[in-house]
Amino acid sequence: MKATTATDRELALKLGALMLYILGSEGGSVMRAMDDTGLTFVQMKTLFTLAGDDADGEPSSVKSLAERLGVSLPSASRAVDGLVKKGLATRAEDPDDRRVRRVALSAKGSRLADTVMTARLRGLERFATGLEPAERDGLESALELLLQRDEIAAIHRTHTRRTHSRRSSR
Repeated sequence: MKATTATDRELALKLGALMLYILGSEGGSVMRAMDDTGLTFVQMKTLFTLAGDDADGEPSSVKSLAERLGVSLPSASRAVDGLVKKGLATRAEDPDDRRVRRVALSAKGSRLADTVMTARLRGLERFATGLEPAERDGLESALELLLQRDEIAAIHRTHTRRTHSRRSSR
């Protein structure tokens, strides 16, 4: 990994300011929705990761969740336990390997993820609506460039599929 430069730090500060502004401009609905769940931070990250899996149709193993979340296996396992106890996720034995447990969102967990994601999307829509044409064009160009990165494009595809499936099921 290359060393962080002053320019990288400045860009990170600008990006952080933008993120804080966007999160704050939605009136706190995302934070309220997240707070109302009573979930820990790792449980919330797990919920959203499982929501992405849900859109792809592939349940995750606890081990793969831990790797993607960047947490230890015991931490991921505790997060999954909490989600299962709250009825937000299900855990089942892998049909091909009985040592592996597969985790997926329950209907209740999917509804909760949708509620929080909808609140987040509303805030982003309000932000986008308030942009001047030049700001919108610049942001659109930057986002199109960043969406060429596989890891960002995958999240975008998943989020887009989930959003479209929620709208079509209404």
